[in-house]
Amino acid sequence: MKPFKPRETLTEQVARHIEDLIAFGQLHSGERIYEGAMARQLDVSHGSVREGLLLLEKRHLVRNVPRKGAFVTELDTYFVRSLYEVLELYLCHTGRKLVRQWQTEDMEKLESLYERMLECSRRQDMLAFLDLGIEYTQASLVYADNYFILQAIQDLWPSARRCAFLAFRHASHQVIHDNLAHMRDSIDAILARDEARLDDILRQYARQQCQQVLACLDEQQASDHAAG
Repeated sequence: MKPFKPRETLTEQVARHIEDLIAFGQLHSGERIYEGAMARQLDVSHGSVREGLLLLEKRHLVRNVPRKGAFVTELDTYFVRSLYEVLELYLCHTGRKLVRQWQTEDMEKLESLYERMLECSRRQDMLAFLDLGIEYTQASLVYADNYFILQAIQDLWPSARRCAFLAFRHASHQVIHDNLAHMRDSIDAILARDEARLDDILRQYARQQCQQVLACLDEQQASDHAAG
């Protein structure tokens, strides 16, 4: 995991660090986040941690419970299905706009990201691979051209990233294969301006990702039960 480094506002720095702890599984589903301990760890004030946790609540990674404290949002079947159902709707809506309106520079960027991901897979640089995959999806959202969709997706990305890392930890080779295949197929559909084909690719991919994450949760639960 990347070390904590100063960037953006202090609140954003704290939020990003805690987000990484959750995404990488160092803070677990349902675990309490102790404000004082986190403030000491990051050498910041309690107020900075509190503001960061409020920001993460908006991004669906944390639940702030009155008089009890902050807890990592439970990653369960309901949460995962809800997340991917909404992402599917947004991505398909934006994909249709992208097919109709893309410019040469857009496709050059998507092709470049695809080539960089291929290189990361060859080097086995998996963290860079996953981050590039998220960047690829974000690049395709340029054509959303909708304030509410863009704001909603910005708040959903941390949970999507958390799920992507979970799936990767349990089935890295399959995740790599699926991501590269999805990118190649979607780029080809966009180039052909095949709206129906892209819509089908995005729907299948969102549902496939959802099933992969649910399978990981089932595996974790079985392992926890056996250990208990």
